[in-house]
This record gives sequence, C-alpha cells and structure tokens, in this order.
Amino acid sequence: MDSVDLSVFKTLEKWLEADLTVWLVTVVKTFGSSPRQPGAMLVLRDDGVLVGSVSGGCIEDDLADKARSGELSTARAVLKVYGMTQEEAQRFNLPCGGTLELVIEPVKSLEWVSEIRNAINSHRLIKRELNLASLQSHCSDARSTDIPIQFTEQHLSIVYGPRWRILIIGAGQTSVYLADMAKALDYQVTVCEPRDAMRASWEIKEVTLLNMMPDDAVMAMQPDAHTAIIALTHDPKLDDMALLEGLKSAAFYVGALGSQKNNANRRKRLAMFDLLTMEIERLHGPVGLSIGSRTPPEIAIAILAELIELRRNGIANKNSIKAEIPLVCS
Repeated sequence: MDSVDLSVFKTLEKWLEADLTVWLVTVVKTFGSSPRQPGAMLVLRDDGVLVGSVSGGCIEDDLADKARSGELSTARAVLKVYGMTQEEAQRFNLPCGGTLELVIEPVKSLEWVSEIRNAINSHRLIKRELNLASLQSHCSDARSTDIPIQFTEQHLSIVYGPRWRILIIGAGQTSVYLADMAKALDYQVTVCEPRDAMRASWEIKEVTLLNMMPDDAVMAMQPDAHTAIIALTHDPKLDDMALLEGLKSAAFYVGALGSQKNNANRRKRLAMFDLLTMEIERLHGPVGLSIGSRTPPEIAIAILAELIELRRNGIANKNSIKAEIPLVCS
C-alpha cells in the first residue's frame, strides 16, 4: 500500500468523525491501459472535495459533479463503468478500448476504517468483505496469497496491505541516492549504519537511521513480503551479516553491491553458514538491473528499476486470476 491510499483512509476517518456524507471509490477492474490499477481509491464528500485518485483526473471531476448534484447513492454501493463507448473513452481520456470499473460506496461506519488503519500501522495484511446492498463490512487477517480483489454482484472482497519497505545497509554515497529515490517511490526507508563516522554525515530526512549491527537490524525489522534488503557497505563483515539473516527471511528482495567475482566469493562465504542452497540462490548480486550503471545515482536507479520490475510482475500475475471473476454492472 502506498501513502496515497493511506491518505484516503486518514481523510475518511476525519470526515466521518465530522459527520460528513462521504463515499469511498475503489477501482475493482480495468481493461486495457489505465492510470491506476485495481485497488486504487479515493474518498469523496458531497461538496465534491476528494482525496486520492482513480484515474488521470477527468473521472475524478465527473465523480465530484455527481456528488454535488446528488446523483450518488447513499443507500448502497454500486458499480460504475467508465469507457464502454468510444465517446466516453475520449471524454475521460481513457486509452482506446480501455475501461475502468469502480465501486462507489457510501461510508457510514467508522469502525472498519479504524480497524484497517490499525492493521496497516502494525504492518499487517487485512481483508475487508463488503455486502454492497446492506453496506455491512467484515474485516479479518489476510495472507499474501489471498486474491487482492474479488467482486461479484453482491460482494466486494479486498485486501489492504502494509506499505513497501526498504532496509539499506550502509550510509555511503550510493545509499544517499537510493534512499532519496526510494522515498520518491513511496518506500518506507530505513538505513542501518553501525559506523559512527558514516552516520555523522547522513543528511537525508524522513529516513530512519539505525545505530546497530546489520543482522540485528534485519531481525528487528521482521522482513515480510513487502520488504527489500540491500547491502551497500562494500565491507563483507557488515554486508554478510545482513545477508545471512535477510536470505532466511520473507523479504521479497535481498541484494548486495559488488562485481560478479565479488558476489561469487560472497556466495561461497554464505555457504559456510546455516543457509540452504535455495536461500543463497535468492541473492541478487550484483544488485540491480544490468543497465550499464557506474555512478552512485545510476546504481540506485538500477536497483529501484529491478524492484519495480519484480513488484509489477508479481502484481500482474495476481491480477491475471481476477480476469475470471464475473462483474455485473449496476
């Protein structure tokens, strides 16, 4: 989950506490190209003010107009499909042949919103099931293998996940660029640096800087499937400590800076410890996509590009399951 979606829930809580009429709008399916993917949300109130996004802007404008004119239901959740005709596609700036399916839900209960926010803050996956007619919601713990969104004529089931995190080992120059760029991509960034001199020169704000050994930092973070661990110190004693714990964890990505030769030697060292062959094979080393990067900012771009590729491929595979779910337009 990214900060855009978190801001939706924060705003939803605030507006409900102020006793305002509000709707939660969720992308449940797309065909063709789409600016936002299934699961994207916005919260909308009856004067047309909204937070979040489900498209490039034109659909948001149409939803705001409908809220102001009283066209949105306050009794039940409904499905609204944009882009079914060529005229609509042109009007809402959707790509040729593209459609966007939204569930527009009047929200009346604060309880489930707070439950989801608490789960996200605790870095837990949570599933919400909604009855479209009665607006009854039920929340339960979710698993990473759960289908992110399922929608039928009567029910919507959606999994809300924690934010993506990145743990960087070392506070050197490459780490500076990587942390700054990762923030722009909405990662929660933590840097582990046990060396006093390196910590003293760190200036990137809104990053958690840890003064502890790398293996302790990995264990303290309790990596999950939304966590990447990247070792960048060039010091085998520090990098290998992080890798020994990271490769045994549930982190979706564990990488280390260095040449092919250095990483071959690193794998030999790791094999001397209590790591399985399959765990060592998880190591991304050299780290990042092979794009000819040489400078620290170029290396940072290569690393983040590989993270994007892995994340999007994983999301695409999950979304392919949802294509078989029937959708009924209300």
